[in-house]
Amino acid sequence: MGVEVRIESMSKSFGRQNIWHNVNLTLPAGEISALLGPSGTGKSVFLKCMIGLLRPEGGRCIVDGVDTVSADEKSLLEVRKLFGVLFQDGALFGSMNLYDNIAFPLREHTHKTEAEIRSIVLEKIQMVGLAGTEDKLPNQISGGMRKRAGLARALVLDPQIILCDEPDSGLDPVRTALLAQLLVDLNTQTDATILVVTHNINVARTLPDNLGMLFRRELVTFGPREALLTSERPVIGQFLNGRRQGPIGMSEEKDQALIDAERNQRPDNADEDVRGLIPQLEPSPGLPARQGLARHRARLEREWHTLPPHTQRAIMAEREWEQQRLAPAGSAQ
Repeated sequence: MGVEVRIESMSKSFGRQNIWHNVNLTLPAGEISALLGPSGTGKSVFLKCMIGLLRPEGGRCIVDGVDTVSADEKSLLEVRKLFGVLFQDGALFGSMNLYDNIAFPLREHTHKTEAEIRSIVLEKIQMVGLAGTEDKLPNQISGGMRKRAGLARALVLDPQIILCDEPDSGLDPVRTALLAQLLVDLNTQTDATILVVTHNINVARTLPDNLGMLFRRELVTFGPREALLTSERPVIGQFLNGRRQGPIGMSEEKDQALIDAERNQRPDNADEDVRGLIPQLEPSPGLPARQGLARHRARLEREWHTLPPHTQRAIMAEREWEQQRLAPAGSAQ
């Protein structure tokens, strides 16, 4: 099963510019989580701090008992082996074909024979649906294929934690949906802990078990997807619905005078509101039930009393819909 990641009071700045401060969250082991937020809020910086590529000024990031913020280089190298990272552009070596790109971590970090490496690489290539493309260079394939190749490379060391930095950037809606399905299937097959940074609202609504949002240099919220997707906070409603009116502006945040002036305006797409629960993506046919979802729902039961009444009602409505969908044909009277 994947590893829990616990962030405690973590802060990051570049010089005098504070990126975010006092971030606290826990990525539950074996579940899928997603992090939202306007551009420039430091979501990619957050991922780099988790794996020790950047050092925060304060706080802790506990991964399998190791604090990646204060760990020495030797300990950090060991804990990084638990991670697989899919960067925004795939980060493939342009001079290497896909096979050698995907084999690179195995050749660098293990003592496996070429026969063993070939078996692993072909397995991961098959897993991400790229069989037959091993000899192609990155510039000979589409952006979506490069993303999948980057994901295959992130998987060759069988990581217990998978970080995906805007995996949907530059992809059309169909490829984005297919990539989201692939992540659900990977979680089902490996039970890895997954964190996805995304701007895509449909992905945020259908993929994760847990959702968080960065804004104004702090973590607005992080917890069960059900809580964020039914939240009544203005900044969350604005972001989910893509509206101009609200706290978020072109320079991330607006001053209070502009926010007050907008209150007398009719919101754009005011009659539409995507907040609320819609069904999560399910594993592809032939795969077993996803254990991460089962753990997520068990935790919801334990924390039921902490959820707002409108969130409780939304969860109950979603479960009623599921029961009706799964009921044998003709059983409803």
